[in-house]
Amino acid sequence: MAKASEAKGKTRIQIEKTEKILAAALDVFSTYGFRGSTIDQVAQQAGLSKPNLFYYYDSKDAIHAELIERLLYIWLDPLHQLNPEGEPIEEICAYVRRKLEMARDYPRESRLFANEILQGAPRIKSLIAGPLKSLVDEKTVVIQGWMNEGKVADTDPYHLLFSIWSTTQHYADFDSQVQTLLPADKSKDRFKEAAAYLDRMFRKSLAPE
Repeated sequence: MAKASEAKGKTRIQIEKTEKILAAALDVFSTYGFRGSTIDQVAQQAGLSKPNLFYYYDSKDAIHAELIERLLYIWLDPLHQLNPEGEPIEEICAYVRRKLEMARDYPRESRLFANEILQGAPRIKSLIAGPLKSLVDEKTVVIQGWMNEGKVADTDPYHLLFSIWSTTQHYADFDSQVQTLLPADKSKDRFKEAAAYLDRMFRKSLAPE
């Protein structure tokens, strides 16, 4: 959905075309990565001619930059919701659930982000070093405070977040492997079962001694 600031001054047709291009680019970039993707692939996926696409975006980089900017808002929201005033273990487990829901609901966005990171994050280093790092630093201070108060098992709060990311995003980035390896009767409910498993695992590991 277009943000109000993006929609300002655009006609309905322009907004629809922009969203169609971004949706097509998300499919292409999340499948082939930035380097492996071309403007021709995006135009074909969007059902537009190349000149028509260039009316809206002047380069592959411009499309990718807007996708990443939008993705950052989605990516940061679950961590923003971690409430310093809440019950610590419940707050962290709720964060795990939100991240897994993102893996379920935004698999292409997750793969887009993963592809960019695997390439050394050349186009998003400033975003990682800026908004993402600031938020992570803020929330690790909260988690460390809970640990200092004995409300959460003493561990490294940064690596705790990294472990949450790895265990939840796996279900988006490697979904084809997960579905192939799981028995057929478990594959359909993989996110529900993963949520129950991760909840038990993190509750046990976070319980103070």
